[in-house]
Amino acid sequence: MTSGNNGATTPEDDDPFGYLYADGQANGAQPPSGGGYGYPNSVNRVRAVGQRQYGQPAPGQQQTAAYGQAPQQQGAYGQSNAHYAAPETFPGGGAPTAPQQTGHGGGGGRRGPNTKGLLIGAIAVVAAVVIGIGVAMMNGNSDDKAGGGASPTPTTSQNTKPSQSPSNATSTDLPKTDAKDLQLGGGATRASDVKGAKSDGGTYVTGFNAVGSSITWTVDNIPAGGKYSVYVGYSVPGKDATATLTVNGTPSKTPVGLKNWAGAAQGDYEKGWTKTYNWVQLKKGTNTVNLSCGQGNQCDALIDQLWLVKGWVGS
Repeated sequence: MTSGNNGATTPEDDDPFGYLYADGQANGAQPPSGGGYGYPNSVNRVRAVGQRQYGQPAPGQQQTAAYGQAPQQQGAYGQSNAHYAAPETFPGGGAPTAPQQTGHGGGGGRRGPNTKGLLIGAIAVVAAVVIGIGVAMMNGNSDDKAGGGASPTPTTSQNTKPSQSPSNATSTDLPKTDAKDLQLGGGATRASDVKGAKSDGGTYVTGFNAVGSSITWTVDNIPAGGKYSVYVGYSVPGKDATATLTVNGTPSKTPVGLKNWAGAAQGDYEKGWTKTYNWVQLKKGTNTVNLSCGQGNQCDALIDQLWLVKGWVGS
């Protein structure tokens, strides 16, 4: 084709501003005037913004709106639109699927933290703790009310100096014994040359400072089973001693503390007389209380009396 009559040979050769140059004007380029621009019969066509069309709609399809204009609605609100119909409405389409919810609202999908479940779990834990405490307290009360049977492991006592007349305790009508009435074993013997013993005639047990030495007291007429405190009257020569307590054949896990509560000087038995106590469980009737020097004990002490007090003193 020839320039000036047929325009550019290809669209890309069509210079939209050819009319500004001499050679373009010579070839027939014209300023735009509502139609095409550039060379005659050029392929470009000027369209106002929003007016360019991109072909005719196919049958059954919605007509494409001009750029910047809203498409026309096909049919009334709520009626199906063939162009935007769901896939399941076409032949062979899949079954409809429920929409998935996201976020923390109601319905399906992901949910937020289960605070209600956490609260129920916390309440259950607190309830279990309260029930456990209640059971423990009930068991403690049942021990106080027990009518018979000795504890398998008698509990020992005090780390402070015993008072002369213990509060919450009484020895009225409960058994008491002196050294002269005790059953001795091992190297234990009786003597009365050290002054200060409170037993009848000033008699006390000596020779207790040897493994295997023992003192046995058979206690009769216990009115009821339960908690008692067994007192031991003794003297130490200005230093602490220990012994093993056994009740009804069951040894205590803690040794008897024969401490120098009197504050006696070294070697002074006469000034060392004092007392101590241990907690025990006794049964109704006859019980056996044994004080012995076992392995690991320091038994340098004189024993003059043993007696009982109802309940666990100081508890």
